Amino acid sequence: MIAAAEDLGREIGVARACRELGVARSSLYRARQPRSAPAPRPTPPRALSAEEKAQVREVLNSDRFAGCAPRQVYARLLDKDAVYLCHWRTMYRLLAEEVPTPQRRQRRRIQSVKPELRATGPQQLWSWDITQLKGADGIYYLYTVIDVYSRYIVGWLIAWHERGELAEKLIATTCAKEGIAPQQLTLHADHGSPMRAKTLQDLLTELQITESHSRPYTPTDNPFSEAGFKTLKYRPDYPERFATIQAARQWMRRFVQWYNHEHYHSGLALQTPVTVHLGQAAQVVTQRQRVLDRAYAAYPERFVAGAPAVPSPPPEVWINRPDPQTSTPSSFSGAVTADSEPGAQAGSREQSAASLDAAEHLATIGGSLPRQQQELVISLPLFKPELCQSH
Repeated sequence: MIAAAEDLGREIGVARACRELGVARSSLYRARQPRSAPAPRPTPPRALSAEEKAQVREVLNSDRFAGCAPRQVYARLLDKDAVYLCHWRTMYRLLAEEVPTPQRRQRRRIQSVKPELRATGPQQLWSWDITQLKGADGIYYLYTVIDVYSRYIVGWLIAWHERGELAEKLIATTCAKEGIAPQQLTLHADHGSPMRAKTLQDLLTELQITESHSRPYTPTDNPFSEAGFKTLKYRPDYPERFATIQAARQWMRRFVQWYNHEHYHSGLALQTPVTVHLGQAAQVVTQRQRVLDRAYAAYPERFVAGAPAVPSPPPEVWINRPDPQTSTPSSFSGAVTADSEPGAQAGSREQSAASLDAAEHLATIGGSLPRQQQELVISLPLFKPELCQSH
């Protein structure tokens, strides 16, 4: 508008041009004056010198503080080192001049490796996690251990606290009950503090169990435990709050019994976790196929896609299956791939004499799951004429 007022002012005068265009004459006159460069801002005497700024940047970008916010660096230097370099606001300004703060804080995360774990049978890969349960008198913590291949809940615990000592007790008891042999199992968990507790790491080293962790801030690296918690909390009888911690344990016992023995899992071709865990999936498939064959023989027109075939549970289960286009599968011995791969396969599942300590309120599935059980008996209804299956 200033330029237009200048052009129009040459023809009809500046005052009339500004009035017609709605431009203040003072703005036009000010625009005509040449702008002088701003005077350099004097450096205050209390400012950091170039050497001091370089020292602060070196500390902020060191391996020790690369993943810390300036406020955290400021406090840790005061408490741990008894050192004052500058205010944390000054640290932010120095980082803004040199290295963007987000790039600096990502240096730790880049080191995380995506876990790629595979299980081809039960007792090869376990996943465990902790979730909160609301109680009338506080928050309870539910620890669960699930077999990734069969989705079978092998152990659980409800306690008042989230501690590594309780996790160690649960894992030790569950491994003894399930008869886990050395170098047989990989235990996967997220990146929480109980999962990385020193007591638990010492136990896993003693039992020769491979330890695996999710990447920080990546809940999808532990999908089976997360899915189990969703199934638990979406049950129709799941209360808004448990009256007591004893009531929570009683409810959990009923849920585990239902989940392991009665829940037909969509990821297991609609078989129960206990059936897959005991290696009886093939018997279920055979018996289901007989029923569908009889149905097809009686009413073939109802099966528009042809003779029905009963699906089997997947032969292998992955956590983060590698993309064949972007990664090359590595050769390995054993069924689970991790930082260190176990060489042994699933071993004996004979019942262990180990029992749970009631004082610790540990709760797992009562007894182990022996192979030598009675032959699986499945009660399926006879095919009825009114039933049909569409494509």
